[in-house]
Amino acid sequence: MNHRRQHFNWFRIILLSLLVAGGLYLDKYIIPATPTIWEPTPTATRPAESYITEAQTLFDQGKLLQSIEAYRQAITINPKDPTIYIALARVQVFAGDYKDAQDSSENALLLDPGNSMANAVRAWAMDFQGNYLEAEASIKRALELDPKNAVAHAYYAEILVDEGSDTIQQAITESQTAQTLAPNTLETHRARGYVLEATANYEEAVREYQAAIAINKNIADLHLQVGINYTALGIYDQAVQEFTNASALDPSNPLPAYYISRTYSTVGQFAKAMQYAQTAVDDEPTNPRYHGNLGVMDYHNALFVDAVKELALAVNGGTTDKGQKVVPVQLVPGYPRIAEIYFTYAMALAKVGRCGETLQIAQLVQSTIPTDDISVGNVNQAINTCQQNLTSSSTSLPSGASRATPTLGTLIPELPAGTPTP
Repeated sequence: MNHRRQHFNWFRIILLSLLVAGGLYLDKYIIPATPTIWEPTPTATRPAESYITEAQTLFDQGKLLQSIEAYRQAITINPKDPTIYIALARVQVFAGDYKDAQDSSENALLLDPGNSMANAVRAWAMDFQGNYLEAEASIKRALELDPKNAVAHAYYAEILVDEGSDTIQQAITESQTAQTLAPNTLETHRARGYVLEATANYEEAVREYQAAIAINKNIADLHLQVGINYTALGIYDQAVQEFTNASALDPSNPLPAYYISRTYSTVGQFAKAMQYAQTAVDDEPTNPRYHGNLGVMDYHNALFVDAVKELALAVNGGTTDKGQKVVPVQLVPGYPRIAEIYFTYAMALAKVGRCGETLQIAQLVQSTIPTDDISVGNVNQAINTCQQNLTSSSTSLPSGASRATPTLGTLIPELPAGTPTP
């Protein structure tokens, strides 16, 4: 039998093997990851305009953080549109994110250096950071680019108020110009209210702020300003209500609790004042003024040891029980609320028998603000308390509340506040 020798075609075998392997790879990895024409893509494309509309709606609802996030999403999709950065910066100012607002406005200026609104919002953000020189330079540039920019005139009015009394007449003029150009905008009413507040026209200021609230009732800052002016008018129940409204809109903001504390202290309700002072500290534990305010309220509740602890953080700085660093607040002329912290500290130290420290604080107050009659009078009272302790027949030092009814120091009258900072 003749056997026929078989010849193998190795090229064909290798080709078939590759085809089989390729088919298996396609079936396992490629086909499952490829959507059919009937299935939606896993990441649907969303236009930037829809995020902008959403951000504006969220802003109108007072949801500032969500509005900021929506604007950021819009920027991710369309990073070369300066108007989105400007809108974002405006919301960031209302949310208290002043440095972020500055950054957003400067991003807009990188894209469009000649944009009037970008310069204006940058100026507003700089104003809130206390950088008045740069704020004024930026707002003047905005008005050079567009002299009819009503929002820029409104921001300029606020900057001029914050710069001091020498510029108040110009601030009045700028707020009136904003009124003429755009009488029904939120910024115009807010700026006009701010100027009226700075000139002690509190009733008119309330009306302007309320007109702004009628445009957007969900901006916490506007309710704060109304509350401040009600306090100046002595309408304390409505002031507390407005501060409460602000807190509801911005629960993490310590200012409403701080202002409620100050309002209750004005009417002598020190127990309630202390509770809200504690809330402000809890919300922002690194702020020395909030610790100082809590110490003042502790003192007026005759809790002298607690008062010394809180006031020491404000005056000397230090670390909280939770390890948070507090930088001291400096005593300078022209800030009665800071002076109150210092003279109350002197009185609290005297009550617990730490008279050497009492004398140091008293001398600092007397030399730094010698014409402040309230402050000097209270540190003199603290010195007298120490002298009485030295001549007293009692040999024991008070460790907490004094055995006698405490003589409480004079409270600093509530300021007709022109700024939302304590």
